[in-house]
Amino acid sequence: MSETIRLERARVGDVAAVMRVMEAAFDPAYGEAWSTAQLLTLFALPSARVVIAWDGEAPCGFSAVRIAGPESELLLLAVDPARRGQGIGRRLLADWQGWAAAEGAQDFFLEMRADNDAIHLYRRAGFAECGRRAAYYRGGDGKMRDAITMRWTDSAL
Repeated sequence: MSETIRLERARVGDVAAVMRVMEAAFDPAYGEAWSTAQLLTLFALPSARVVIAWDGEAPCGFSAVRIAGPESELLLLAVDPARRGQGIGRRLLADWQGWAAAEGAQDFFLEMRADNDAIHLYRRAGFAECGRRAAYYRGGDGKMRDAITMRWTDSAL
């Protein structure tokens, strides 16, 4: 991974940069990308945090997370497809967990489409499946896909 990558907490003025990454990273066939309005709601919540990965002035990834008491949830994580495999997603996950732990979180969760390739990143980071919702997501092709909930656990490492 390029040593020039820096992570910064996003500000409202960074929403366009976050949306550029989101639009590049999320396949529109699945309808998983958030709208600008949905993303903006996170900036009003003290329990939420959006972080951008920058390479110089170019956004290349982001995470959106929230915390509720002892639990924290990864809402979104995206890396520009041209930058995948360079450790950016791993750094965003570590940043989330470091921040949430400092805020008192002890449990870390995420939910995703079961056939999403990002499952490999999450498994390597210590997440394991703890729940499944059958036929939860409908793709643009009309096919129903399961959602899986994953939880971070030391034993998954």
